[in-house]
Amino acid sequence: MKNESLNRLAWMKLLSKRSSQLSLFVIVFCFFTSFCSYLFIPDKTPYANQMYLELATLPPFSETQFLVTPKNNVIKQSFFEYFFKGKKMDVIKTPIVDYNEFPGGVNYISLATNEKVKYTGSYFIKNQTFWLGTDRFGRDLLSRIIYGVRVSMAVGIIAVFISLIIGITLGLIAGFYRGIIDDIVMWFVNVIWSIPTLLMVIAITLALGKGFWQVFVAVGLTMWVEVARIVRGQVIAIRELEYIEASKVLAFSPFRIIIKHILPNVIGPVIVISAANFASAILIEAGLSFLGIGAQPPIPSWGGIIKDHYSYIIMDKAYLAIVPGTAIMILVLSFMVLGNGLRDAFDVRN
Repeated sequence: MKNESLNRLAWMKLLSKRSSQLSLFVIVFCFFTSFCSYLFIPDKTPYANQMYLELATLPPFSETQFLVTPKNNVIKQSFFEYFFKGKKMDVIKTPIVDYNEFPGGVNYISLATNEKVKYTGSYFIKNQTFWLGTDRFGRDLLSRIIYGVRVSMAVGIIAVFISLIIGITLGLIAGFYRGIIDDIVMWFVNVIWSIPTLLMVIAITLALGKGFWQVFVAVGLTMWVEVARIVRGQVIAIRELEYIEASKVLAFSPFRIIIKHILPNVIGPVIVISAANFASAILIEAGLSFLGIGAQPPIPSWGGIIKDHYSYIIMDKAYLAIVPGTAIMILVLSFMVLGNGLRDAFDVRN
């Protein structure tokens, strides 16, 4: 019986380890994809926002022919601008049904008008496959989903960074000095804690205005409370240890004691809570975008994509809302599983 319990415990630990490794792989892959998104997405225009209304709500794996013709003006663009902002269109892509070439040009049937058109000049025919279909504006859904990773990761990184700066600072000060300083900080923490997170984020967003960077600030300013509480509790326990008392006897400054002797010992729990906060930031950003006060069009956000297509759930185009919802679920689950793995790794009792 004892051996069965040990085997079950060993299998559970192995499963937890494998789950954490898979979650870490998903997160690293999403980080890489978000940073290099324009190297992967089929629609390389800024924000993957190339619209073809005649191609709206195409099913997955649809293939369309395009007549590609050059624009009159020449667009110059550096590699770094293309890498981070996308490629400015220097050609015109026209969806066609069929075409017939002749010397110096082509006759084609436009998909929009279903009429025969004659074109003379340089051109080429390109076949494009929409692997996840197109949205209601005829934009490539796969490109929008991949670019949405950049939005979610950016919000998570900046929001967690802001929450760590505020939370760690207040937690260290309250836990080390105690007394009236601790009372003031904890009163402020309890006030913020009592306000519903989503309500506070909406209020901050409306105060700062709708936009991309406003989401960073709004989410970050609501996630520091738990960090401050955890850091304060750790500091209260650490400040009574012998080596901290020895540092005080040696007349080390409070700043040196906090930075060199206390802060390194509270990093473990902070890393664990940061993983959970990252997942929360992604969910909050998706919720704000769904409500229309997050990342504004044409920036593709997973929550915004769901908002544009949630009415299609009761139709035969449910995947338009299910795909971004599944992406949110996978990324959030990965951060939560990774947070559980980090918690086990930093648990000295194990």
